[in-house]
Amino acid sequence: MTETSSLRSLVAADAAAVLARLPRMGAVMLTARHGGATHERIGPVDEVTRDGGVIVCRGACHDARIGVAAVASVIVDRSGRMRDTALPRLDFHDADGLVIFSVIGMAGLEPFDAGVGDLALGQPLPAEPRPTPERTEVAADDPGIGPFAAAAAKGGTVTIEMVRPGLIQAWQGTVEAVKPSMGFINVMRPDFHLHLKGGAVASWRKELAGDETVLAAQNLAGESFGLRVRGAISALAAFSA
Repeated sequence: MTETSSLRSLVAADAAAVLARLPRMGAVMLTARHGGATHERIGPVDEVTRDGGVIVCRGACHDARIGVAAVASVIVDRSGRMRDTALPRLDFHDADGLVIFSVIGMAGLEPFDAGVGDLALGQPLPAEPRPTPERTEVAADDPGIGPFAAAAAKGGTVTIEMVRPGLIQAWQGTVEAVKPSMGFINVMRPDFHLHLKGGAVASWRKELAGDETVLAAQNLAGESFGLRVRGAISALAAFSA
């Protein structure tokens, strides 16, 4: 029988009530994973507002719109660690039990609990297994590299988005470098990380929207999986689909 852990529990509050507490938590990472892409915004959340059924998280380091109707449950997990630092997290799940996005406290347990420690907890849950990821080298001609290398070459401003049911998260800025490492194509800025698994992107669907180029990542089945890059036509001019 799997043992339950007091470190991981359901939260007895809705998503809106939990998200309203983010500005109390100091630096956090709001991370979304899908289709081999991990999109992370990092830093304090300055304000949380409501726009109908959408919770908007804003700040110098955050730009996310969350459809709270898509969130069926929230789980708090205080078991995470990196070396000697605690990395507590909130996982926001859909009705099928899949994680839509997570919020990770980057400053340890004390500020995390200052934000959410007063929330009532529900059922204790088993600890989750932590599989060891498979790592392979990223091919030099991996299609996933193209838009980011093009943006770095031009030095213009681009927007990198993750668009999923229940979440739109964006980062806007200049791509200084593209760093393939440990099986991932990485774009790293102080307030943003993108980790794109090698081989996840088979092609990019290119569209023009006014004076912008919009590139949507597609997998081997020809399906878009939510990762988009957009910018002025000149900013992505070095990219050829």
